[in-house]
Amino acid sequence: MQNISPKNIWFITGAARGIGLSLARQVLARGDAVAATSRNLASLRNALGEDSAQFLALAVDLADDASTKAAIERTIAHFGRIDRVVNNAGYGQQGAIEALSDAELRRNFDVNVFAPLNVLRHALPHLRAARSGHIFNVASIVGFQGGYAGWGSYVASKFALAGLTESLRAEVAELGIKATVVYPGPVRTGFLSKDSLVVAERAIADYTEAQASLDLHLNALDGKQAGDPEKVAALIIEASKVAEPPLHLFAGKIATTLADEKMNAVKTDLDAWRTASDATDFED
Repeated sequence: MQNISPKNIWFITGAARGIGLSLARQVLARGDAVAATSRNLASLRNALGEDSAQFLALAVDLADDASTKAAIERTIAHFGRIDRVVNNAGYGQQGAIEALSDAELRRNFDVNVFAPLNVLRHALPHLRAARSGHIFNVASIVGFQGGYAGWGSYVASKFALAGLTESLRAEVAELGIKATVVYPGPVRTGFLSKDSLVVAERAIADYTEAQASLDLHLNALDGKQAGDPEKVAALIIEASKVAEPPLHLFAGKIATTLADEKMNAVKTDLDAWRTASDATDFED
């Protein structure tokens, strides 16, 4: 174990690019330490440098439980503890629900849902022993407002991550551990590149809205997203420093606008059907 005493030790997945890279750079600059994961070790070292007392690069297959366990163990061996866990790695799967294969759906959930669960399974014993820590699960605004044709798998995986975080928060509060789900809007990263967006092998012509959405994202939105990954990373750091951090952390004007629209739509349905809904209880 290295003889260092940084302010916080961060374990950040998907740290070779996008929000994860911005976050790793910023926390290193403020004197914290980072264990950063990617599938490609060279990409991490090119972006963040060689291993040091403040930095540890980890090549990890997060969907593999043994690989994830080994990464957490190496982090503890190198730094002695973990204070902040950021489940940031993930990818978009596009395709109409009817068109998606079982393999495509399962792979998307393996990376976007079961990989964060692997991280939590092996990180939580250390946070629990310390009776402290903060977990950030990076979802997406589509994990709160999911009305997008052609994105059912991705939306479902991010809703799952959001729901998981809500339950996690309730579980770990008594242990002094905090949990936050981050809902970024469209962020100008490589999300729409071939490395982060997978298109279903099968397309069904009848689903014109799904195809239009894919065309829009690939041809009009790529590289023009409103969100700044540096500012999203700074927001996460800001939330990590407060005594009572939010459970739900929205990032960007698009995210906050869509969240408002979703809550208003739910309120409309709730009010319209309240009498009928209440009537489904047994009568006293």
